Amino acid sequence: MITITRRLEFDYGHRVLGHEGKCRHLHGHRGVVEITVQAPELDSIGRVVDFGVIKRLVGGWIDNNWDHNFLMHPDDPLNKIIRDAQDKDDPFQGREPYVMREGNPTAENMAKELFYVAQVLLTFDLEVIKIRIWETPSCYADYSLGNHPCSA
Repeated sequence: MITITRRLEFDYGHRVLGHEGKCRHLHGHRGVVEITVQAPELDSIGRVVDFGVIKRLVGGWIDNNWDHNFLMHPDDPLNKIIRDAQDKDDPFQGREPYVMREGNPTAENMAKELFYVAQVLLTFDLEVIKIRIWETPSCYADYSLGNHPCSA
């Protein structure tokens, strides 16, 4: 099988509940995601898929949900504070913070969440192999089929 990888960049803010260091405070990152996919065969012009398709579908989802947004743990007490503030002086200018499906918005959990999102978005003869999230230029997390509970 031949794989391809599309790299996308986005900016986001978060905090990590229960973190023992600085990351327990509100802060932001210039995130990078790498989406690796494969197909059973190349298309008629010799591609797994046009790189622009991944940008449009997965990149569009990232733009709408994570880019220039605040990512939150589902149990973060800031959820209530933000909702109350939105009724008065909306600090998010009408955009809802993104609440993770489970757990903290760590690179690990973001990679896992985006893996499942990408699987839904890229359903046409593509298999998502791996999602890599770079939180900083020197730190990343991977989520791949080997991590998938159904791959055993």
